[in-house]
Amino acid sequence: AGALLLVLCRRLNTAFAFQARLADMMISFWISLGSSLAAIVTAFEPEFHLWPLPQEVNCAGDVMYLMDETSFRFYGMGPGGQLTPLTTAFERYRKIIFPPSLSTGKSINGVKDFQLNSLIVEVASADASITLQTDESYKLLVTERNGAHLEANTVYGALRGIETFSQLIERDVTGIYRIASCIISDKPRYKYRSIMIDTARHFVPLEVLLQNLDVMSYNKFNVLHWHIVDDQSFPYESYLFPELSAQGAYDQNHIYSQSDVARLIEYAKNVGIRVIPEFDTPGHTLSWKAQRDLLTPCYNNSKPTGEYGPINPTLESTYTFLQSFFKEISDVFPDQYVYLGGDEIDLSCWMSNPDIKKWMKEHKIRTGPNLLQYYESRLVEMLGALDKDYIVWQDVFDNGVKLDPDTVIGVWRSWTDYFSELFNITAAGYKAVLQACWYMDLISYGDTWHKYYACDPQDFNGTAEQKELVMGGGATLWAEYVDSTNLISRLWPRASVVGERLWSELSSTTNLTYAEIRLHYHRCRMLSRGIPAEPIEGPSYCPQVYIPPL
Repeated sequence: AGALLLVLCRRLNTAFAFQARLADMMISFWISLGSSLAAIVTAFEPEFHLWPLPQEVNCAGDVMYLMDETSFRFYGMGPGGQLTPLTTAFERYRKIIFPPSLSTGKSINGVKDFQLNSLIVEVASADASITLQTDESYKLLVTERNGAHLEANTVYGALRGIETFSQLIERDVTGIYRIASCIISDKPRYKYRSIMIDTARHFVPLEVLLQNLDVMSYNKFNVLHWHIVDDQSFPYESYLFPELSAQGAYDQNHIYSQSDVARLIEYAKNVGIRVIPEFDTPGHTLSWKAQRDLLTPCYNNSKPTGEYGPINPTLESTYTFLQSFFKEISDVFPDQYVYLGGDEIDLSCWMSNPDIKKWMKEHKIRTGPNLLQYYESRLVEMLGALDKDYIVWQDVFDNGVKLDPDTVIGVWRSWTDYFSELFNITAAGYKAVLQACWYMDLISYGDTWHKYYACDPQDFNGTAEQKELVMGGGATLWAEYVDSTNLISRLWPRASVVGERLWSELSSTTNLTYAEIRLHYHRCRMLSRGIPAEPIEGPSYCPQVYIPPL
């Protein structure tokens, strides 16, 4: 409450009407702290605790139910009521809602009239698959003293609803848990809401990746875009080509084994997150050097420089290798999509190589972009044969490559007019995801989250049909200066802002004052869950103090 007051004081000159409402709330809150247990039912504004903001929220802050940690239960009902993502969520959220470290072991049976004893979760479908089209909607009702009800068509909608349910619960200074009476109807605005993690420039241990999946679920993201390899290192341990990581990883302690990858994919699924791997080609592949003749030797004045460039697109051995490699990736990663990259390709190295120039002349390919089109066409043909869809970076589109109509294009160039890029991509009939305005690795001093909040993927002058082609977007964290020591704090809670922009209705999430209050609460909540989310709004405090594990 005191932290909330600090936030309010910073905004007194810009939000008079809003301030008046909050001032009344604060007065009631402070009075309630010194009142009896029965008076705990007042002075609670539940909407201040919700992030991302649900589509429809109707709460009665003056109607509260107490919750007994010793008797509260989750119940799964319906065809999907016993699916693994749901049953594991029950175990996980019980510890989140009632932290064992704070347990008193005492019941509150003396005030039965105010108790909420259970959450009944009804899931209509027994299908546990997770795809771009998965329904994540839910309806949460906390309206009766003998229970709360959560209804969802899929288990993943249920997971989103349980997170919202957990955010409605407060533990007061006396150790009593309470929840407001609410009716919430919710669904995501966009179906694609990603966090991109780069594990090539700095290796990130599996345990940190798993923790980040937890935090993603707290913020209702649904895609981990895993930029797993790059020029600097090849930490993926291929079972068909083990020499790639043997020679391409930093060392053998900086490798993701097949069991590591399988564990991450399964963990992600159980918290409602898809894993889309990125194996960027033909550029960003210097760490693939173990595959003989794969990379292009660069020349200067007809002499080899000793340096190598992108994958050589003129050799049939290249495509034989890629066919086998992406067949493995298709088998290991079950998601429908693979990120194929295609950015920052050094066409000059191709054009310096006499063997490539000779081949181009023989095949009547005149320019570097034409050669890139040849390569990309063969690559996407492979993916089609594997029954996979794909995403490419905007460079492929910008270079004039003819793409399959179902291609998804990632807009990443933050220093260009990315809204014009979105217009051009969607005008050509392609789907798009926006990442350009949400680079978490580009840090500066001050309230940087405001600019993230102002960015919206549909804020371009296109038709309604064009804007429907924007699938969503994501926060991006390149790892030149990021590893396990700072990945979580660098992302959160700044990436939370992206999460709300992609989940919530734009019309209800434009007030920075309101957003700052909720974001502060959310950061404090993440601290209470053991997440080292960094300060984001200037001087403030949280009741929970984060203490790093010893």
